[in-house]
Amino acid sequence: MLRMEQVHVIRHKVLVEGRSIRSVAREMGLSRTTVTKYLHQAEPARKESGDRRRPVLSLVAPRIDALLEEWGPRTTRKQRITGSRIHRQLVEEGYQVGITTVRDYLCEKRRQEAEVFIPLVHRPGDGAQVDFFEVTVDEDGVRHKAWKFVLRLMYSGRDFTWLYERCDQLSFLDGHVRAFSHLGGVSRRVTYDRLTAAVKRKVGLDLELTERFLALASHYLFEPCFARPGEGHDKGGVEARGKGIRLEHLTPIPEGKTLREISERLLSDLDQSWEKKPNHEGRTVAERFAEEAPKLLPLPPEPFEARLVKTVPVSRMSKVRVEGAQYSLPSEWAGLSATAYVGVEDIRFCCLGQEETRARVKRGQRNVSYRHYLPELAKKPQAVRQVAPELLSELGEPYGKLWELLVTAHGERDASRVLAKLLRVVASQGEEPVREVLKHVVEELESGTVKVAHRPAVPVVEVPQGLRKYTIEAAHATDYDALLTGVER
Repeated sequence: MLRMEQVHVIRHKVLVEGRSIRSVAREMGLSRTTVTKYLHQAEPARKESGDRRRPVLSLVAPRIDALLEEWGPRTTRKQRITGSRIHRQLVEEGYQVGITTVRDYLCEKRRQEAEVFIPLVHRPGDGAQVDFFEVTVDEDGVRHKAWKFVLRLMYSGRDFTWLYERCDQLSFLDGHVRAFSHLGGVSRRVTYDRLTAAVKRKVGLDLELTERFLALASHYLFEPCFARPGEGHDKGGVEARGKGIRLEHLTPIPEGKTLREISERLLSDLDQSWEKKPNHEGRTVAERFAEEAPKLLPLPPEPFEARLVKTVPVSRMSKVRVEGAQYSLPSEWAGLSATAYVGVEDIRFCCLGQEETRARVKRGQRNVSYRHYLPELAKKPQAVRQVAPELLSELGEPYGKLWELLVTAHGERDASRVLAKLLRVVASQGEEPVREVLKHVVEELESGTVKVAHRPAVPVVEVPQGLRKYTIEAAHATDYDALLTGVER
């Protein structure tokens, strides 16, 4: 087949210069049939009446298909079947075939088997997509891995994202609650991967969902949909956006005191960007969301409580262990069982009709409040002395100042006895009433209105030289009984 510039020369010489077909054919080394053809055809093209015969490929194609079927279960993504490996096997088996023929056949086979994507239509309020993405953060000076929850409204393109310590069911549920609250409504359908947080197992053609995820969907009345296994493009909108957020808003690695601080800054950054970012139609996300917001399902009166419920035993030290971390509870709960409502940021404990909420700490850490042990500390002055810094830090002023005055006047041992008696009053009367009284006492002590009795100095007695050779043994209480009864022991 001629090149385009050759076709142009033929047409110019004959049609413009008026030369004969014979002379042009002789000059260019072409047949008169070819020259005549391109006088009626302005560009080169090959017309084939039917499929070309490929006798070699027809011979080896069945064997190639058989090898693909035989080797398929014995491969991975990194140890996959290649044209070079198939060609080597065919040559070893005696086939006379070139490697190009094998590669062309495999390429055409992949093309025919490749999935054809359908351009979808997203309507306002109809669809959203959810996924988790791994990111890196610097939290309180420590660099570690975190998980980014992303929910994307497919019509408007508005996103919600939040960072979590773990990629677990609790974070999954909490992300939905935060997202729906932030967006002010709920999409009618939400598409997911088959996460274990949502899917318990497959039963026939149906998926059995986890109880907590079913409770979430029932609370907000949305329809959960699931992508096919290994087909991430079924929810390609959130897949692409999750990577985009990581590159646009989490690079360089974000820093913050807590994950909450980093998440709030990230969300604020996203909300500012979507107000001015146009799509291919020239409409911003803000404009499209203004159209979509009224079409979202309304929020229920109360948000879903994204907590996991556990029953935990309270030890004799009045502590419990949840997710590898330890928490103290009121001392009267010791030896009982408490119900723990585990949230992302805190845990609510219930026992004996009482509630106690503690901030969550990481695995291996502990969250101990010595307020829980006031009745016990009132009986144990030595324990008061050992935990005084932590206890006084919790109680605050004027307890700290009072402790300083007591230690200065009487020393730590006696000061701890006085503080233990004071803690008995605090346990029975409450902190605030005692605090108000102590404020006046401390003010008077500092102003000098009330004198703090200092321990008198012990005088040094000089033992006479004549008595230094005598050893005085320690007395026993029974010796005094003998003196009283007149009976010598």
